[in-house]
Amino acid sequence: MRSAERPQMAGARIETWTGRQFSARVEDAMGIYVRAMKYPAHTGAQRAVSARKHASLDGFACRAALTDEGTLVGFGYGYTTRPGQWWHDLVRRALLREEAADWLADAFELSELHVRPDQQGIGIGRRLLTSLASGVPHSAMLLSTPDTDTRAFRLYRDTGFVDLARNYLFPGDARPFAVLGARLPLPG
Repeated sequence: MRSAERPQMAGARIETWTGRQFSARVEDAMGIYVRAMKYPAHTGAQRAVSARKHASLDGFACRAALTDEGTLVGFGYGYTTRPGQWWHDLVRRALLREEAADWLADAFELSELHVRPDQQGIGIGRRLLTSLASGVPHSAMLLSTPDTDTRAFRLYRDTGFVDLARNYLFPGDARPFAVLGARLPLPG
């Protein structure tokens, strides 16, 4: 679809959701997740189990992009990263000791940020990201994303994220990932 034909969803409203609100719509969110990440559909059900657990973690924060009719077109969430969490411990091992101590000490882990593929490229992801980043009391935000030139990767670069690890293989996914970090508040 050419951008001129794309529905203009830039006006989608961004809402702050509690863990309970997110859990109530987690199936919708994971439907977006599997389409955006190009995972098999069954992956969404598996990921929903983890996502519901994440919603109860310290520092959980979530933003949702909704149409006027209430259709979820994008979401982002994360929480305070701590030792003992799967992602935290894997990333700690991927970084040099000094980097890990610096970046992981007071960080928000952006666990997921996804926009429906037919709604990408019109600013929804940027609005979700900046809303989340401005609403968390941490000194840094960390994330992992497929290590390829995607809209998401370009968005992260454009909003101040830097490389912490590249070509990293997480268990359960054959694709290499980049681990990125940004100091908060985000520039601009």
